[in-house]
This record gives sequence, structure tokens and C-alpha cells, in this order.
Amino acid sequence: VAFEAAVAGGIPIIKALREGLGANRIEWVAGIINGTTNFILTEMREKGLNFADVLGEAQRLGYAEADPTFDVEGIDAAHKLTIMSAIAFGMPMKFEQAYTEGITKLEQVDIKYAEELGYRVKLLGITKRTDQGVELRVHPTLIPEKRLVANVNGAMNAVVVKGDAVGPTLYYGAGAGAEPTASAVVADLMDVARLIDATSAQRVPYLAFQPEQVQDLAILPIDDVQSAYYLRLRASDKPGVLADVTKILGDRSISIDAMLQKEPDENETEADIVILTHITVEKNMNAAIAAIEALDAITAKVVRIRMEELAK
Repeated sequence: VAFEAAVAGGIPIIKALREGLGANRIEWVAGIINGTTNFILTEMREKGLNFADVLGEAQRLGYAEADPTFDVEGIDAAHKLTIMSAIAFGMPMKFEQAYTEGITKLEQVDIKYAEELGYRVKLLGITKRTDQGVELRVHPTLIPEKRLVANVNGAMNAVVVKGDAVGPTLYYGAGAGAEPTASAVVADLMDVARLIDATSAQRVPYLAFQPEQVQDLAILPIDDVQSAYYLRLRASDKPGVLADVTKILGDRSISIDAMLQKEPDENETEADIVILTHITVEKNMNAAIAAIEALDAITAKVVRIRMEELAK
């Protein structure tokens, strides 16, 4: 079985994980592995359009299907991430184990605020090896704009792999299309032809590990994952709101890294508060958001987007 074309189209990421990085203990993999969502997010950022308008454009251009659910809800990316994670960590994986969140609820204002703070929003597939187990998650993510992967635009794909010896490595290219897919398929056929007379011991195992070395690691539930967060609060413009919010965060050991407090528009009595936090556990953030939303001054659901540095 050969399946290079199943992940990131023309990017030879499967071969890189199975062979090129074979001397490394893979620590994490993170990637833009769905061209449709990357095209939509790029257009939202560059043209200031909302999700629905860009989705229509993507469908007209052939980047999105008539029913785009598989792409925009992160399902396609989760399938691809599951394959990469299984190879990176040498363990059987099931797609159902991945936490999956799409881009349909993203608003233009959050992309704008992220840029003001020096970040860009991408739909990332992320898998990490931790002391507690393996993270397997797909969701919108704020990435520092200085990172190369944050500047992957349009329908292009990119995957960052961190090995213990080599450090972070980046793989970039077309993630779909007839010729990129054909490139991957033909490369697989050439490998099969070269090894047609080889014994099983002479071939690279499908999961890059011999069967007796396959691991059985726990998949972390999203509640146990640690991340930094972008929060956007819609609040009444009155004294004491920010103090109440910071107390709620502090009571749950969540520290603030940066903040934007917007002035209300003319004739408005509400304004946005944007907070970037340091790393905390998801369940602590869930509890904090519930308490913040219970405040009388908070007039809408809190918007939460996870953040990743992708640097070490």
C-alpha cells in the first residue's frame, strides 16, 4: 500500500516522515493541509471579506465543492493529520480520535484584530507527543506573522515537522490538483517497482516502525491540551468590566500576555475587548469563559481561538 498522494498532494511529506527524518524522534507536526480553507482565510484577510462571500467565490473558482462541509469543518484536514500522526509516532490512529473544529464561525473582525497583534489565522492540523500522550487536533489557530507557515497563502499547503535532532523543518507546495497528485502517485509507483523483489525486512514499514516497535500511546482529550488563547469579548462600555474579567482569569491561573481594548463606535454602548493569554489547560479556559459569559456586562458569546508559536 502506498498513499503519498493522500496527504498534502504534491508535497512528499509521507516519504519525509518515513525515511528522511528516520534518525529523529518526532516531537510535533503542524500543517496547513487543506487548500480550500487556506484560500478562504487568505481572501478574508487580504480583501476584508466575510466567510460566506469568500466561500461563494471559492465555489465559483472550483476550490470548494458544492457541499463544502468536508473542507470547511476541518474533516478533510483531520483525516490527513491522522495519517501523519500515525507515521510520526509509530502508532495506530483513528480519525474519530481527532478533535475537529472548522472555520465557519470565524469572523472578519477576528482576522483583523489578529493582524493588529502580529498574528495570522490559519486552519492547522496539529499533533504533538507529550508526557501525557499524543495531541491530535484540527482548529483555527493564531500563528505569529513572522513564521514562514503564516505566510503560506491561497490554496497552497505547508507542513512543519519538529525532530529532536534536526529541529523544525518546513515542507511547502501544492496540496491538490491533477499534476501535483499525479506526481505523488507516480513517485509511489516508482518506489513499489524498485522494491518489488525486496523482502518485508528490506522495506520501510508503512508506519515507519517495525510491528514489534509500534507504540500504544494515549490520545489526549481536548480538555487536557495546553495552549495559549485569543479571546474576544463584547462588553458594555462601563467601569469595572475589565477588572472582573482579569479576576476571573487570575482565579484560574490564566495570565494575560497582551490586550486590546477598543472604543465603542459612535452611538454604540458596547465595545470589543481582545485578550491574548499565556499557555494554560483547555479545561481551565473553558471554566473561565463560562464565568466571563455569566457577567452582566458581557453581551455575546466569547470568541476563543487557540494560538501556537511553532518555534520550538
